[in-house]
Amino acid sequence: MKRILLAALLGASCLWCQDDSSHHAHAVAGLGSVSFGTSCAPAAQAQFTRAVALLHSFGYEEARRAFLDAGASDPGCAMAYWGVAMTGYHPIWAPPSAEELKQGAAACDRANSIPAGTEREKDFIAAISVFYKDWPTVNHRARATAYENAMRQVHQRYSTDDEAAIFYALAMLGNLDQADKTYAKQKSAAKILNEVLPRAANHPGVAHYLIHSNDYPALAELALPAARAYAKIAPEAPHALHMPSHIFTRLGLWEDSIQSNSASAQSAKDRAARLHPGAGSFDQLHAMDYLVYAYLQLGRDDSAKRVLAEMGAMTQVDEQQFAAAYAFAAAPQRYALERRDWKMAANIQPGPAWFDWNRHPQYEAIAHYGKAIGAARAGDVELARKEVDAIAALQSRVPAAKDYDWSSAIVAQRETAEALIAFADSAKVEALTALRKAADHEDALDKHAVSPGAILPAREILADLLLETGANADALAAYEDALAVAPHRFNSVAGAARAAALTGDLVKARAYYLDLMRLGEHAEAPRPELAQARDYLANH
Repeated sequence: MKRILLAALLGASCLWCQDDSSHHAHAVAGLGSVSFGTSCAPAAQAQFTRAVALLHSFGYEEARRAFLDAGASDPGCAMAYWGVAMTGYHPIWAPPSAEELKQGAAACDRANSIPAGTEREKDFIAAISVFYKDWPTVNHRARATAYENAMRQVHQRYSTDDEAAIFYALAMLGNLDQADKTYAKQKSAAKILNEVLPRAANHPGVAHYLIHSNDYPALAELALPAARAYAKIAPEAPHALHMPSHIFTRLGLWEDSIQSNSASAQSAKDRAARLHPGAGSFDQLHAMDYLVYAYLQLGRDDSAKRVLAEMGAMTQVDEQQFAAAYAFAAAPQRYALERRDWKMAANIQPGPAWFDWNRHPQYEAIAHYGKAIGAARAGDVELARKEVDAIAALQSRVPAAKDYDWSSAIVAQRETAEALIAFADSAKVEALTALRKAADHEDALDKHAVSPGAILPAREILADLLLETGANADALAAYEDALAVAPHRFNSVAGAARAAALTGDLVKARAYYLDLMRLGEHAEAPRPELAQARDYLANH
């Protein structure tokens, strides 16, 4: 099986190494190559092609502007307004706001009012119109399912149309059953994309959506060729520069993640300066959260601190959407918790104050969760309980599950925090039982694409407590379970090394300590775990 997997990976890599000359006529500078012909006038077609390339890299704002430019160039270009409607639906991201739905529905009305040039164009317009139909009364999941079904029909009707195939694959990925751990729909989408790949190796959507199809621990290695290729395909798209780090993070390739997110953050910053002078960018913040996470896994604490200082200097953001909210809530807590600075975590105030947190209760809850962990681990049980109450209040405001079950994620957070409080109150047996349950709940949910990982994995916390109580063999098993989901996490590796040493497994202990030393080769601040590793390796 390993040889088969390796052959598949090498084959995919080879496709991305070739000169994709068949698509050079449709290349869009810095955004990849897209071939989506329409009946629009030539000037509008050029703008439309650029807009589609932006759309495939989730550059929604710039894509919308380019689609509107196409409509202005050719008032008879109905597909320009199909494009405007497509920028309002964000598969994989959070569902559209009411304002986005209103604008998308209006764009569909405009597209349908213009006689489309071909039956194919009419079918694309009809498919997205299904998503916006009756949006005030029909829930998101039902409309996403209707759109997926409509795109399936478009794909079947135009079986040789690459764009129909690619957009159908994306529609599938935007309407997943999060409880399905066989990843059946993700695999089906990847199969479609891999069929298109030989004809469209420079297409931004193919690489992008292959990454999303395989953004799971069991599948991540399959997307490594796409991750290596995507930033080269669309170097002018901030999201394209960031997206490979989803796979790098899944595989514990921290240096690659740092390179990816550094480039993405700078690109997003430059774009914000062009489109929204004086504002930070949500794409920039998203990359910065991943960047902080990666730096901390290498012990590069000073670099992580500099990223946080840049985040803290922001006074506005181009769009107060979910990725910005998550980064603001999670990144400061990561810095404290990953370094085991419990008092710092307990004293971090959720912010910034100018951000509209009322729109994002599920993300604000993460900041309070970090405070609860820090307080409980520092022995301030009263503060920890207050933070758990704050989490419960925010959970009551979380909307019904649309793209991800955030309510259940918050339940797992509360369970973890309550278990830590019980542990601090010396109810250690009960605490460990509760924490196993919380870790199972967290693992069952998997992570949302907005996050590189939990601010502290519940399974790793369980392992820490088992180690503290002397249950060294159980701790080692828990650390290894955590590492199966998140390879090369600094603290899980350090914990596994110590647990293995305490159980007398010298082979495992040495292997984990060697991995830890590799991770900390360029550490920027003293980490006691690295001192332990050096001491152990010097004496064993």
